Amino acid sequence: MFLLSNVLMDPARAEELLSLAGSSLLPMLKGAITYTIPLSLITFAIGIILAVLTALARLSSIKVLNWIARFYVSIIRGTPLLVQLFIIFYGLPNLGLTINPLPSAIIGFSLSVGAYSSEIIRAAILSIPKGQWEAGFSIGMTYTQSLKRIILPQAARVSIPPLSNSFISLIKDTSLASLVLVSELFRKAQEIASTSYEFLLLYTEAAIIYWVICTILSFIQGRLETRLERYVTK
Repeated sequence: MFLLSNVLMDPARAEELLSLAGSSLLPMLKGAITYTIPLSLITFAIGIILAVLTALARLSSIKVLNWIARFYVSIIRGTPLLVQLFIIFYGLPNLGLTINPLPSAIIGFSLSVGAYSSEIIRAAILSIPKGQWEAGFSIGMTYTQSLKRIILPQAARVSIPPLSNSFISLIKDTSLASLVLVSELFRKAQEIASTSYEFLLLYTEAAIIYWVICTILSFIQGRLETRLERYVTK
């Protein structure tokens, strides 16, 4: 409040901050469009593929696959995402494996999405009544055919709301990519703040941009869930 009152009482200071906010908006938006949103889309797509495979492995009667899937989920869910990103980007070079910033972020976020989303998909598959499996088998379908044509489409409708929430959370989590030198939205805010020293203003501006993006995605999610409800009730 004291800082805000000083700004309001000093028109020159207020004009300087407004000018900085305006000039920094474009670089931040560019970081969001160039890195934040594409990074989220790519990692979510890869993560969902990993999640489906992991969920099926968890439900498999093959003990080796089940154990590997459980171990993967346990490791990813039991360690901080930031630590995982640091191991990939800063740790692996000690073993002679150097990965560029963007691929490092994609690997780290994809593994995270895969582990967390696998539990959502596994729960969705388990929520489908066993009678649906029996119906598929009764008309001559194999296990794979029943899974592909009957179970997974129904599980997809069940899992879309929580997966949508995961995607919105992923948008915010991509700010961690700034710590492995990916020039996304928050990294741009850090770079500008390091030269202007207006940390409060620029970090608040970055937070508002994240908020706007997530609000738009929440609106889309709501419309999608409404359409799914209408489809299911028909």
